[in-house]
Amino acid sequence: MMSSAMTFQQPPQRRRRLPPTAIPQSPTVITIHTLGDDLLLDIFLRLPSLPSLVRAALACRSFLAAVRSSPAFRRRFRALHPPPLVGFFFETDGCDLPSFSPVRRRSDADLAAAVRGADVFLTRLPYHEDAYPGWDIVDCHGGCLLLHNSETAQIAAYNPLTRALHLLPTPPDEISKGHLGKFQQRLDFFLFLSEENPGSFRVISLFHDKSRVRAIVYSSGAREWRILPWSEAAPAQPSGKKHWLNMGRRANGNLYWSHRKQANMVVLDTTAMQFSFMALPDFLKGQSRIYKIGETKDGKLCLVFTVGFTLFISLWRVDNDGVERWIIDDKFLLEEEILQATKGTRDDDDELELQVWFVMDGIVYLSPLICGDTHSPCWFLSFCPETRKLEKLCHRTFDNSHFPYIMAWPPSLVGTDLSP
Repeated sequence: MMSSAMTFQQPPQRRRRLPPTAIPQSPTVITIHTLGDDLLLDIFLRLPSLPSLVRAALACRSFLAAVRSSPAFRRRFRALHPPPLVGFFFETDGCDLPSFSPVRRRSDADLAAAVRGADVFLTRLPYHEDAYPGWDIVDCHGGCLLLHNSETAQIAAYNPLTRALHLLPTPPDEISKGHLGKFQQRLDFFLFLSEENPGSFRVISLFHDKSRVRAIVYSSGAREWRILPWSEAAPAQPSGKKHWLNMGRRANGNLYWSHRKQANMVVLDTTAMQFSFMALPDFLKGQSRIYKIGETKDGKLCLVFTVGFTLFISLWRVDNDGVERWIIDDKFLLEEEILQATKGTRDDDDELELQVWFVMDGIVYLSPLICGDTHSPCWFLSFCPETRKLEKLCHRTFDNSHFPYIMAWPPSLVGTDLSP
């Protein structure tokens, strides 16, 4: 018989399952070394200057490989960051080597480091006790100097930053001794370097007689000089005199020589090695001192001249009548900026004139001179038409030849071979 007091049992409690203890994951570490080349090069594009890029690229092999393997990146970087002006080389009377004056840009520590590391004393050039006055600069381009020793008849191409030295063979006797014609005259030598093929370069020189012009070319690949055929001058060009062309200028990859008495220029296309002729404005006839050929920031051919304190920029383009000619594109009145820049270095009653020296990558290099006294000390200035910024570069103390030294793309940053 069942007891009236029934005993009820509670159902067994279900045990709660605790979630498994999470195993902590170590955070993913992302460093600059794990970035892809595309992102890395995009970062490098934001560096302020070419010296800063060199310093970054040489930090490790992967950075260097990324820069060296991308010609497109190098073109973009050059477009955004023009090669910087490092300083000026000056010819000095009575010395066997030129002197150097750096540009004082204290805000750019990487540029200052590049200057300190450069062989600005040209110590690798061959030295000869009896060779006087020694080495003269005949051109400066792409970070290299082209020098000539008149006593030893040597020609040398030297890069003070990389210390790469090339000694060129003497030009053929018929050129070097002036036997091509009774009135043959050599004007100057120009150095052309390959941007994508380090160590490859050409040297071009112009010769002329009373009515014709011709070029000789040295190629580093062939290691020999080549004499090109004569080219007849335009009908209005010849003067019948021994000297009828001024010293040449380079711009936009070509060479230009203005006529001493007429309003035109001889032009040499350095790619096709063909001569042509270009007219100048009539008011610049025989006035080669007051104008210079150059190129704008976007690579257009330009002609810069001054009238008083006004700087004029002309472009070579098609006019309304369908004919190509020099057309004034812009002008800048610089009196206030020039007087402020020269304050304290001149007398208040000095009358000044502007002298344009070079026009490169859209930058105009000029000096304010005391009228009638070309030997007076003055400042080298740079003027950017795009930003209207006038900058003091260095002080000019004597009236000898001078060459702006602009840092070129280092050969170590070109190509893909990283073997030691």
